[in-house]
Order: sequence, then structure tokens, then C-alpha cells
Amino acid sequence: MSFLKAEWRKLAIFNYEVDPSLLEKHIPFGTELDLWQGRCYISLVGFMFVNTKVLGIGVPFHKDFEEVNLRFYVKRFVNGEWRRGVVFIKEIVPKTAITLVANTLYNENYETMPMEHTWEETEDSLSAVYKWKKGGKWQSVQVKGDRPAQNLQPDSETEFITEHYWGYARYNESKSIEYEVTHPKWKIYEVSGYDVSVDYKLVYGQEFEFLNTAEPASVMFAEGSEITVESKQTLE
Repeated sequence: MSFLKAEWRKLAIFNYEVDPSLLEKHIPFGTELDLWQGRCYISLVGFMFVNTKVLGIGVPFHKDFEEVNLRFYVKRFVNGEWRRGVVFIKEIVPKTAITLVANTLYNENYETMPMEHTWEETEDSLSAVYKWKKGGKWQSVQVKGDRPAQNLQPDSETEFITEHYWGYARYNESKSIEYEVTHPKWKIYEVSGYDVSVDYKLVYGQEFEFLNTAEPASVMFAEGSEITVESKQTLE
């Protein structure tokens, strides 16, 4: 049985090109950075968890909630092929119980904050806004897209960003956590506008303050799908 089943919906994805050396201390044991055409990306991603179940059980008041995460991309060579995955710098959610479970069982970096979201849809467009409150200050990201959604283009940057099916969490220099995430290929909305109002130093620390004045290298808007998170294994 999958550890977690849910839907990830209306993913707003903001990608920044960074110096790979910035991420060296965050790389989990057994993995290496996964680059897109020689470029190293980190992504700020806002989306909704919908119909969430843990070990097949829906927990009251914890089925639908926002998440915003800052992540980067790694890979691990296993049995002649690459497992392409993500590592989270921080995952923000509005529920303390989710933070406790994820940090305890998967050694993730969740933090609980007040959160809000707004979705607006018309016949030919849609938008998503995700907000979270840190230090008394509201942070937000917004993306607008054109309907209908389109299929992923093979070998595209969007495929690279969205087609990572493993999660990795650093434990220490010689130990990490690995788990599989399953979902079908996502459909993508063509982005027609966006806004990022985030104090990266406040939310993520001084090492990411430079993002306050950086423009995203690309912005993506994915519809999402049903997903599963499988049981973890330890790499040593």
C-alpha cells in the first residue's frame, strides 16, 4: 500500500538558474545534481493537496491544503538507469500534524505557516494564487494561464522540471532517504502572466537572499493529477 495518496493540483512553478556550488551542502548522500542542458535550477512551487489519504485513510481536516516548496533536482544511478528526483530546501504547509509526520518519518524540512489560496477560472483562462505568512508578513506567488491545457513536449524544459519521480532527503554525509513518487504526465497551461512577492531571506535564509532581486528563468503552470508517495528506504 502506498504511504500517501492525493491529488496535486494547479502547480505554479518558478524556476531560477543558480550556481551549483550553492546546493553542494544540501545534496543527499548517493545522489548528484541533475542539470538541464548544463544549467542548475531551483524551483519555487505552489500547489494544492486534494483528497489526501495516509495509508488509505483520510484524516479529518487534513484532506485539502496548500503547499509551497523550494526544491532542486538530483539523480541517482541504479541498476543501469538514472532515478531522477527532487530535494526540498523547505516545504511550507498550514497543518502542524503534516509537518510532524513528514519531518519525523521522511526527514523532510517542513514548516507550518498560515496559508491561503485562490483559484479563478474562465472559459479560456485560469489563475492560481498561493499565500503564506512568515514573521507577520504575507508572501505570495501568482500565475495566470491560457486554456485548454496542452500536452508536455518531449525533451522540453517543462518535461525536465515536472518529470522527476523520486524524492531524496539528506540525513547526514553518509545517509539519506529515498522514496518514489508516481503520477501520469501532466498537462500544461501556457503562462500569460505571473507575480512573485517573496522575501527569500526571511523565508529561506540568507543564502537565498539573492533571489529577492532575481527574475525566474522560466515559469510553468501545470494542472497536476492524482499522485502517490511510496514507502521510504534508507541509503547508506
